[in-house]
Amino acid sequence: MFEIGNSLKEARIRRGVDFAQAELATKIRGKYLRALEDEQFALLPAQTYVKGFLRTYAEYLGLDGQLYVDEFNSRLVSGGGEDEPRPRRTHPQSRHRRLETNVVLVVLAAIAILTVVIISAWKASDGSSPRITAPKRAPAAARRHATPPLLLVTPKRSSTHLIIHRSNATGNIVFDGTVTKGDPARRFTGTRLWVSVDSPENVRIIVSGHTVVVPGLKPRVGIVTKRGWRTVGG
Repeated sequence: MFEIGNSLKEARIRRGVDFAQAELATKIRGKYLRALEDEQFALLPAQTYVKGFLRTYAEYLGLDGQLYVDEFNSRLVSGGGEDEPRPRRTHPQSRHRRLETNVVLVVLAAIAILTVVIISAWKASDGSSPRITAPKRAPAAARRHATPPLLLVTPKRSSTHLIIHRSNATGNIVFDGTVTKGDPARRFTGTRLWVSVDSPENVRIIVSGHTVVVPGLKPRVGIVTKRGWRTVGG
């Protein structure tokens, strides 16, 4: 009979190895290696782990791993069998949740049955079929506004001059004028617009429903498509 922990510790010290090095080499956490040396086997997950860790650690330190496993078995393994499965305990909370679920299902079933009974009684008392009203269509203006325009310009401070062409700088002029704080937002549709704005910091620019931050405090020119804003000329 020999002391498992002390012999492991002495072997580690002789080899000049610390726990961090041993952990890296054996892939066993340092706190478990320390527990083996202190013979605090209760800190390890199970007896199977203790045996595996003992064998691996001892052989890493140049010792006979089987000798340490045999010593552990003779001294410390209980006769009740290792790693015996523990009976599962049913959580009271789980039982309560199942009970609540069953109650909800019963209530829903009762509501469904009651609904069927009421509809059947109504049909028996009045042979006419229920009148189905077609859903009202939204006004044309609301349908148009449901899809965001390609470009929406809202004045937010002071004023700025705005020029918009179709497609490019030589395309048809869509707008050429000054927008001022308090003016309604300007909506522009299409697939590609050429935009020149004197003071981009004075307006909010939204492309296809997404706000665009146009950098700089100087006139900017950009191309607007469904993919967003692309500054032209830097």
